[in-house]
Amino acid sequence: MATDTIDHSVDHDHDHDGTIQSDWSGGKEPWRASYGKLMMWYFLVSDAFTFAGFLIAYGTLRVLSPTWPVPDFVFQTAPFNNLGLSHDVPLPLIFVTFMSFLLIISSVTMVRAVQEGHRENQSGVAFWMFLTVLGGAGFLGCQAWEWSNLIGVENMTITRNPFGTHVDHGVYLNADGSESNEVFKPGMSYLIHKAHASGHDAHGDDHGAHGDDHAGDHGDDHGHHPAYSAKAGDHGGYVTDENGFVKRKFKVTEGQNKGLIGTEEFGPKAFGALFFFITGFHGFHVFSGVVFLLIILLNVMSGLYVKRKNGYEMVEKIGLYWHFVDLVWVFVFLVFYLL
Repeated sequence: MATDTIDHSVDHDHDHDGTIQSDWSGGKEPWRASYGKLMMWYFLVSDAFTFAGFLIAYGTLRVLSPTWPVPDFVFQTAPFNNLGLSHDVPLPLIFVTFMSFLLIISSVTMVRAVQEGHRENQSGVAFWMFLTVLGGAGFLGCQAWEWSNLIGVENMTITRNPFGTHVDHGVYLNADGSESNEVFKPGMSYLIHKAHASGHDAHGDDHGAHGDDHAGDHGDDHGHHPAYSAKAGDHGGYVTDENGFVKRKFKVTEGQNKGLIGTEEFGPKAFGALFFFITGFHGFHVFSGVVFLLIILLNVMSGLYVKRKNGYEMVEKIGLYWHFVDLVWVFVFLVFYLL
């Protein structure tokens, strides 16, 4: 009677002394990766799903919203606007591009640190890691300025979005209620200022936050609101609410709402809430990365990893995290600042 035999084929490898060992015999690193690097990859994959969920939620709300702020209009201020360029030269996305450049360059320096680690070059690892820390800290400083400007100057919060866009064709009204020469089209941007009791708007000396960029929206006054008190009431072509926010009056001239008199309204709340939450969540990752980089940098300088003779694997692991943070920023930049 014939006997059927089953061939249990097993992948084998040769040890240093020529002994055949199975890949599944234990005591070997799966996929030739250490336990630490494998766990880092698990963490990064799970974190990628988290960011993906947030960005998908942002995209969904944006598509469902009838109006949405225009990034070129919202993100056109920079610290160097006050160094001579003033608000007369709009610089859309220049500052955030500089932020992104810092983070991308820090990723390059991180690659160099890992390379020097493979060569067991302690001083080289320390030098390039230090530059990486500077890049991360610079990015955080830029983000702090951006937030302070949006909150303190533009008055944007997680529940209030002063950046709006029109949904109809129309014309702005003069102080006497007559039609002005300032027309607008659907999708055109505007910024709702906040008045001060001193008689100046939120940006001082009757200068709007975005200067001449308003000229296309508001005609000859370049989007600047006139001087008046923060008292609520009707000021002809402008209306000041109980919180001191100034909204300009307009008349719809085309479409099914033709003849309707209205005022500028705040933009969708979701924009401010999602912007601060998602960029803040990413900023927390950058901050955590800078802290870990500093700790590992101190260990490098102390000679701790020299004794291990493992190609500075800890530097490589934090490098994986840092590259992930940079990659996530590419998607955040695309969603919030470019689309």
